[in-house]
Amino acid sequence: MTASHGPLLTLFTVPKSFSGHVGVIQRNAIGSWKQLGTDVDVILCGDDDGVSETAAEVGVRHFPHVERNEYGTPILSSVFHAAWAASETPLLAYVNADIILFHDFVAAAAQLRETHLMVGGRWDVELGEQLDFRHSWEGSLRRTLKATGVRPLPVWIDYFVFSRDSPLVNLPPFAVGRPYWDRWMIYQARSLGIPVVDATPSVDAVHQNHDYAHVTQGSGRRWHGPEAEANAELAGDIPLMSLHHATHVLTSKGISRATMSPYLRARWHTRRALNGNFEKFARAVAPVVVPVLRVRRGFRKAKRALSEQDRGQLR
Repeated sequence: MTASHGPLLTLFTVPKSFSGHVGVIQRNAIGSWKQLGTDVDVILCGDDDGVSETAAEVGVRHFPHVERNEYGTPILSSVFHAAWAASETPLLAYVNADIILFHDFVAAAAQLRETHLMVGGRWDVELGEQLDFRHSWEGSLRRTLKATGVRPLPVWIDYFVFSRDSPLVNLPPFAVGRPYWDRWMIYQARSLGIPVVDATPSVDAVHQNHDYAHVTQGSGRRWHGPEAEANAELAGDIPLMSLHHATHVLTSKGISRATMSPYLRARWHTRRALNGNFEKFARAVAPVVVPVLRVRRGFRKAKRALSEQDRGQLR
């Protein structure tokens, strides 16, 4: 996809207050987006401390007026509508405010069809200092990725790229930065027949590790609490969606169908929840395949038991 004129996409986010380590990593992220050039328009949403000042300092747009829930957390439906109303680009991209992007992100978005949703994985790194964008920061950071970067599980999704005309612009009033809404986005896209493209092989998105002190009444795994519970209720009883539920994958050869085993395995397990072509096929063959799989698991279990018994006799 190419834009006929003007920027290709509007990248929007909801930063937290620019204080301490969070302020550093958010400046790193937003600064990297500014380096993407004229193909990208950047909007910071919300009015937390330092957001307006940072937008002016970096030279990006600021939209302060977004709705908040009872805990003061911005609501994603309001953020998405604000970005849609304030933009004219063919594509919109919601990105978490701690994610550093390189030019491969724009190159990937340029290949996206307007009917698709693009998502992708990330690299986790420790960055405690402000990046210096006046020098060769990208090469240095890529060396850090190669040396210490960690690829988390495919349930961690930090960006969503979609057409401004997509029904995905309209979503429930999820709380920003809390779980469940990201899996809902993939489920919703798949339910509406929107192809989902996993751009992980082609896009190096960098997540800067941080704490979760900002989560109100946080519990459990740091980001859980009443807002996570509210998001879960809004999402409904849906299966855990991940990057492996994508229908397509973006590699150096372009966009192709996701026929690799991790994708087929994930989609097999959620075959009853979706109506894609593979899921329909999986439901059709399940009466034959499932008994065979059970027998194979039984044989493997028996083999392990015998092996353990043999080892016990040798002791």
